[in-house]
Amino acid sequence: MADLDPTLHALADAFSIATDYWDWQGRHTTVSPTTLVAVLAALGVDASTPESAAAALAQQELAPWRRLLPACRAVREGGTATVPVHAPEGGTLELWVELEVGGRRDVALPAQAGSTRQVDGRPVAELEVALPADLPLGYHRLCARTGAAQAEMTLIVTPQRLALPARLAAQGWGVAAQLYSVRSQQSWGVGDLADLEDLAVWAAAEHGADFVLVNPLHAAEPVPPMEPSPYLPTTRRFTNPLYLRLERVPEYATAADEQRRQVDALRAAALPPAPDGQGAAPIDRNRAWAAKRAALEVVFDAGRTPGRERAFQAYRAREGRGLQDFATWAVLAEQQGTEVGGWDERYRHPSSPAVAEFAARHAREVEFQCWLQWLLDEQLAAAQQAGLRAGMALGIMHDLAVGVHPAGADAWSLQDDYARGITVGAPPDPYNQNGQNWSQPPWRPDRLAETAYAPFRSMVSTILRHAGGIRVDHVIGLFRLWWIPAGQGPTEGTYVRYDHEAMIGILALEAHRAEALVVGEDLGTVEPWVRDHLRDRGILGTSILWFEFDWEGDGKPLPPQRWRELCLASVTTHDLPPTAAYLAGDHVRLRDRLGVLTRPLAEELAAAQEERRAWCDELVRAGLMSEGAGEEEMIVALHRFLTRTPSRLLCVALTDLVGDRQAQNQPGTTDEYPNWRVPLTGPAGDPLSLEDVLTSPRAAGLAEVFHR
Repeated sequence: MADLDPTLHALADAFSIATDYWDWQGRHTTVSPTTLVAVLAALGVDASTPESAAAALAQQELAPWRRLLPACRAVREGGTATVPVHAPEGGTLELWVELEVGGRRDVALPAQAGSTRQVDGRPVAELEVALPADLPLGYHRLCARTGAAQAEMTLIVTPQRLALPARLAAQGWGVAAQLYSVRSQQSWGVGDLADLEDLAVWAAAEHGADFVLVNPLHAAEPVPPMEPSPYLPTTRRFTNPLYLRLERVPEYATAADEQRRQVDALRAAALPPAPDGQGAAPIDRNRAWAAKRAALEVVFDAGRTPGRERAFQAYRAREGRGLQDFATWAVLAEQQGTEVGGWDERYRHPSSPAVAEFAARHAREVEFQCWLQWLLDEQLAAAQQAGLRAGMALGIMHDLAVGVHPAGADAWSLQDDYARGITVGAPPDPYNQNGQNWSQPPWRPDRLAETAYAPFRSMVSTILRHAGGIRVDHVIGLFRLWWIPAGQGPTEGTYVRYDHEAMIGILALEAHRAEALVVGEDLGTVEPWVRDHLRDRGILGTSILWFEFDWEGDGKPLPPQRWRELCLASVTTHDLPPTAAYLAGDHVRLRDRLGVLTRPLAEELAAAQEERRAWCDELVRAGLMSEGAGEEEMIVALHRFLTRTPSRLLCVALTDLVGDRQAQNQPGTTDEYPNWRVPLTGPAGDPLSLEDVLTSPRAAGLAEVFHR
C-alpha cells in the first residue's frame, strides 16, 4: 500500500487514530485512507478531500489555543502534574481550584509564559501551570479568570494505586455463576436476586467464600424478544428487572388478597414446562418476563406507604436525568418498538420537546420503569449485605460488559457521546482469523473528555454502589478499541485510543470510594505495557488455567509459582465449556457439529488430548493426583493447583462445582446454539435447582478445596 498522505496521517494522529499496527502474525499493516476518512467523519471531522483535511488539521491545532482551559484532566494523588492554560498575552490571570467537598485552593502562576501564538488576530500565551501536589481524591473544578473571560474544567484526582480491601485475606476465593441459569423453586423460571443472595450465603457461611461473580445484570429490552446475551445490553448503568424476586417487594406484602392471587397465578404461567425426558429445555426469558412484568404492574397499582413513597422519590432525585431518560426510552420502546430507527422522527433525540411531552403524557408508565429500578437497587443491596453478613470479604462482584446494543437505551439517551456509523470489534487473531464485529457503537474519546467522563463515572459508580468488586470485560477497551466503519468488514478497521489515564483513574477512584476491587479481563492480544500499567494501578488481571503455558520456554503448563499475583485465576470461564466437557473433548465435537472448526475434527481432538495430557503430567508431577485419575479427581486437582499459585483471587465456576457439561456460550454462533439460555444441569444433563446445589456433596467437596 502506498504511503499515507502526510496531512491525513497528521490529522489521524491528532485524534488518536492509529494509521498502522502490527497484526497477529507480526506483520506491519498500514490502515487504508478510506478507513481513516470514515473514522474521522464519525468524530465530526471532514477529511474527504486533501483541502478539507488540511483545514481540519489547522483547526485542530488551534483548538486548545482558543480556550482558557482544556476540557478535563485526570491526575494522580500526590503526583506532580501541570495543566496548559491559554490566555491573552499581557493580561491578568487568576487560577484556583474549587474542591468537591467545598473550599478553595489558589494556584500559583509560572514566572513566565512558555510560547505565544497569533490566534484569530490576537496574541495568546501558553502557560504550563503546576497543580498543587496535595489535592485530595475527587472531582474538583479548576477555574480561570482573565479580564471578562472565565472558564472552568473538571480536575479528577485519582489514586496512585488502588489498594485491595483490607478485609481480603492473602488469597481469597469465590464462585462464578450465570445468574439466569441458577433457578430455585421460588424463582419465576429465571434465576433472580434472591437466588443470588442464597447462593452467596451458602458459599460464605458453609465454605468460606469471599465473593460471587455474576454475569452482567444490565438491562435488556423491555418487551420481547429479549436479547439473551448479557454482553449486549440496552444500558450498562441500569439493571434488568427480570432479576427481581417479586415476592420480596414490600408492595407485594401489603397488597390486597385479590392482587396477590393475581400475582400467584401469573407466576404459574412463568414457570417452564415439565421436563420431557429430552434434557433441560433452554431458558425462556420472554415467557418469564411477560408473566413477571404483568405481575409487577399489579403490585405497582397496589400503591406505596407514605414512607416508601418518600424513599422512592429520593431515589429518583438521586439518579436524576439518567434514570428519567432510561425510563422514557423503555416506554417509547414498548410503544414504538425497540428499533429507534423506526420511531417517529420527533422522538429520536432525548432532548427534543416531543420527548418531554411524551414523558409527561405517559408519566405513570415512566414512573413504573423508575420504580422497577428502585426495587432492583434495594434487592441488589440486600444481596450484597447478606453476603457480607455471612462472612464474605467482598460480597457480590459484578461484570461490566464492553459495550451496548446499537438500538438500546444508552445508544439513544447518550447518542451525542457515541460515534455514529462505527461499530466495535477486533482485528483478526489466531482464534478468529476473519476478525470480529461486535455490533456495538463506541464512545467518542473527545465527547468523554468534554463531559468530564460523566457517562462513564455514573455507570461505574452505580454498579459499584452495592458491590465488593467489578470485573471489566475487555479492559483493554479503556486503552484502545478497534473501530470498524459501517459497510466494511472487521479487517478494515483501525485502533482508536482513549485517555486511559482518565478512564483507569476514574475506575480506581470509584472502586476506592466503594471499598471494592477491580478485575480486568486482559486476555487476548494485549500490548505488554498495558498489563504493566494495570498492575501498577492496582487493577487485577485475569488468568485462565487452559491458557497458562510457558510459551517462551518449554511450552509446558506454567508452574504455579510463576503465575501472576495480582490476578483472578480460574480453570475456565463463561466463553469456555465447563471443565468436565473440556476434559472429555465435548467442546471440540460441539464446534464440529456447529461447523465452526478451522481444522479437521481429528486434528482438533488430537490437540485437545495433547493439552489434557500436558496437564495430567503436571498434576501428577505436583502430587495433586495419581496417574490414570478419573474425571472428577482431575477436576479437583486442577482447582487445587490454583491454590498453589500466588494469585490473590481464585474462582471456581458453579458449573464445575456441580459437574455440569453444557457450555453457556459457544463463540462464533448465534442461533445455532442456545447461547446464554442454558440452565444449570448435573453430569447427566438433568436440570438442577439452587436447592440441589446447596445440598450437593460434589459441590461441597470441590468448594472445600478453597476453604482454608
